[in-house]
Amino acid sequence: MVIESVLKRYDSPMAGESESFVKSCIKYEINCYLLPSIAGLESTFGKFIWPNSHNAFGWDRGFMMFNNWAEGIDTVGAGLRKGYLNKGALTVDEIGPIYSESPTWAVRVNYFIRQFEKEEEKLTLLSNQFPVQL
Repeated sequence: MVIESVLKRYDSPMAGESESFVKSCIKYEINCYLLPSIAGLESTFGKFIWPNSHNAFGWDRGFMMFNNWAEGIDTVGAGLRKGYLNKGALTVDEIGPIYSESPTWAVRVNYFIRQFEKEEEKLTLLSNQFPVQL
């Protein structure tokens, strides 16, 4: 719900793929906000990509083509696990210099992670104000 809410706020063509993000974060044991945050930075959540590439992550310099968003999300999740996390790059600050040449990549990905965390706080507060009674 948090991921979907942020994707909709940005009018992302990836809206509707929240389940794909969650499946990948569980499957590859990745922070659930990392993948969508990278997509936020690299392509404004899939809005600015090579046509029909479904590559919202700038993966392989943005030239890799995926058949759909779910395939892209899963491939990048697997790549982060194998090529970054398993090799000891465990934080966004450690991933950044490997993932991108930009010295501000990690700061900007962390900005999007905070957007998801703020949305989670907001939705938690709202749900606490209106508890479900069975």
